[in-house]
Parts: sequence; structure tokens; C-alpha cells
Amino acid sequence: MTNDLFTTSQPAMDQHQPLAARMRPRKLMEYLGQEHVLGKGKPLRLALEQGQVHSMILWGPPGIGKTSLAKLLANEIKAHFLSISAVLAGVKDIRAAVTEAQQQRQAYQRQTILFVDEVHRFNKSQQDAFLPYVEDGTLIFVGATTENPSFEVNNALLSRCRVYVLKSFTEVQLSQLLHRALTIENGLGAKGLTLAEGVEALLVAAADGDARRILNLLEISSDLTEDGEAISLDVVSQVLTGDVRRFDKGGDLFYEQISALHKSVRGSDPDAALYWFMRMLDGGCDPLYIARRVVRMASEDIGNADPRGLQIALNAWDVQERLGSPEGELAIAQAVVYLASAAKSNAVYNAFKSVRADVQKLPSYDVPMHLRNAPTSLMKDMDYGGGYRYAHDEPEAFAAGEKYFPDEMDTQHYYQPVERGLEIKIAEKLQRLRRLNEAGNKE
Repeated sequence: MTNDLFTTSQPAMDQHQPLAARMRPRKLMEYLGQEHVLGKGKPLRLALEQGQVHSMILWGPPGIGKTSLAKLLANEIKAHFLSISAVLAGVKDIRAAVTEAQQQRQAYQRQTILFVDEVHRFNKSQQDAFLPYVEDGTLIFVGATTENPSFEVNNALLSRCRVYVLKSFTEVQLSQLLHRALTIENGLGAKGLTLAEGVEALLVAAADGDARRILNLLEISSDLTEDGEAISLDVVSQVLTGDVRRFDKGGDLFYEQISALHKSVRGSDPDAALYWFMRMLDGGCDPLYIARRVVRMASEDIGNADPRGLQIALNAWDVQERLGSPEGELAIAQAVVYLASAAKSNAVYNAFKSVRADVQKLPSYDVPMHLRNAPTSLMKDMDYGGGYRYAHDEPEAFAAGEKYFPDEMDTQHYYQPVERGLEIKIAEKLQRLRRLNEAGNKE
């Protein structure tokens, strides 16, 4: 089970507990943040005031207090609290929790809140095991997840729960938490903890919205500091050595950031594109993954408006494979900036999707005879290639009036160049050739 964090105005009794545990709140009024769901008049606050806590999914990044919130909810309605982790538990543990909830209900007429940490790690059958007991009120289900529940939680379970999106702590909230932690530690007779100039800002930035993280960093830094001395920048820097920010490869944060990078390129903002590129690198993303996605951007969003974009993207990928970091990362950055600054066109991408849709829904038409190759005499006798006009022998190397689609299909114009970049010239040429085609067909 995770050790989610909150703040408390008074220290816990056990001074040997980790700082994160000592900072847990014991009352809902001591909770820090999440005003959008717990503030006056907000949905979860109203449910608590009415004594009608319902099954729910708490969705948000690590270190924002999902576990402690569930405990506080149980305290508010005087419910029995049970907790299991989807990382370690199985159906046997679920059944044991249900049995205990049933005993609480029968013996004490008491509700049970069952907190399931990392619920997204349970498979479909494990998630289904909760359904009848949520339905009949045996337990109030509270699931916690860092992943999008739309993708990770079964529809049947999701439909029986309300989803609350919890947010990372702001820098102001993290600073408040830091000062409260110092007050509590010094109140417990700690070694007069103080922070040297610049340390608070460094800790807040390194925490990256994660309350657990800032408290752990403070505690480790304190252990490395002599009694009576202020925690220095050098000490905190040592603690942070080799550390990376929150990224969660393969999870929501991963896809949110690559989406932000792609949309920044599409939106012609090279500065924002560079920012998201660096965020992904800083979080530990494989540069080769980003290079592959940049190639996709070159085709999808720049296309023939600037065909050089695709080559530059491929070159960057090649540099990363050949030289690694940091040379390869700089080449990818160059490609990102070029694509963000280049003329944009999704004409090829749209044409590709339109053709694919037609191919999937139309019959498998035969290739017209005049377009078939005739490498043997038998095929020539069967009129393969008969009537084919060799374009290079025609005026302007264009066989006006020739049709290249299946006989059963009308000529289609899937590719519609935009009026940007090189596609302006491409559009002009295609329009002229189509006029020649129409003239040739009339003849």
C-alpha cells in the first residue's frame, strides 16, 4: 500500500515513524488541497455532509493522498476501513475483505470502506468480483489509480462508481507542507531544522507536485545534515543526484506528454515543442521513441507542404541510433524545431484515411486489363496491357484521358493539397492535369 501524504496540525505520537507517516491528517479539516472536490458546496463535501459516501474512483498522480483521503472518509462516517493493494492481492484477498465487511455489517451494523490501491492492476475477473457486494451495500468501494479509469477499469465497475480527479500539489501548497513539516519536526525535538537560502525552491521544484516526495527529500536531507546546521543546497543536490521527475513510462503521463509535443509541432510552436521534448527526456523517455514519433509528425502534419521535414526527421533518428546521447538528442531537437516551424499540411494523411476506408468497404475490384503487365506471350494473347498508353511518350509525359482506377469505380480525388508551402505548386499542377484529363475524356 502506498504511503500517501497529507498535512496535520499536530504530530503523531510515534516519533520513529517516517516523516511522511507523521504528516498524515487525522481530520478532514487538516487535509491539504483538492478544494475542487472537497471545498464547500463541492460534490464529495456534500456527500460527506449528508452522510452518504458512495463508491468512487480516486484518479490522480502519485503522492497526492489518495490512501489517506479514503481513511478520512471512513473516519467521517464512522465506517470500518479495509485496504488491499492490487499489486499484491488476488481473489482470495478480495473474498477475505468481503467476509470481514459482512461481519462488520451483521455484528455492528457498520459500513465498510474497502480501499483498493492501484485498482488498474486488477484484471477483469478480479474487478468483477467486487460488483455484487457494491450492489448490495456490503461495502463502499474506493479505488485509487494513476491511470485513466476509462481504459483501466471495467465499465460495469466504473458505472457503479463516481470518478474524482485529484490534482498534483501546487508550488504554494508544497511550500506550506514543507513549513508545517519543519514546525512539527522541531516541535518533536529535532535538531533545529532550518533551510539555507534557495533550498526551499529547489525542494519544491524537485517534488514536481508530489507531497510524499518533498517530505522524503526533506527527511533524507535532514539525516545528512549535522545538528544545528541548516540544510544546504549541496546536501539537497546530493540527494537529488541521478533522480528523475515523474514520467510513468507507458502510463497516462507518458501519452499526455507525447500528445502535447505532437500538438505543439502541429500548432507551429517550436518553443512549446522543445519544452515537451525536454520534459520527456528529463523523465527518462527513450529518445528513439521520440524520434519515431517525430517521423510520424513529419508525414501527418507537414507532408508535402515541406517534404524536407520527413528527411530531417529520418536523419535525426539515424543520428540518435549512430551516436546516442547527447548528440542524437540535439539532432532530434533540430528536427522538432524544423517541423514546428515548417508549413503544415495533413492532405496526405487525410487522403490515406479516405482511401483506406474505401478499400475496406468496397469489393476487391480486378485490375483493369490495360494496367496489367504482360511478361509472357500467353498474357499478351489474353490482352494484358492492351491499350495502355506509356505516359513518357505523351505530351508533357501525361496521357490525358487515361483512367487508372478499377473499371467499376469513378475517378476519385482523395488528395487535396492545401494552399501552403510546396503544396501550392502541387495543387496548381494537379488542377492543370485534371483539366487536360477532362479535355481528353471529351475527345
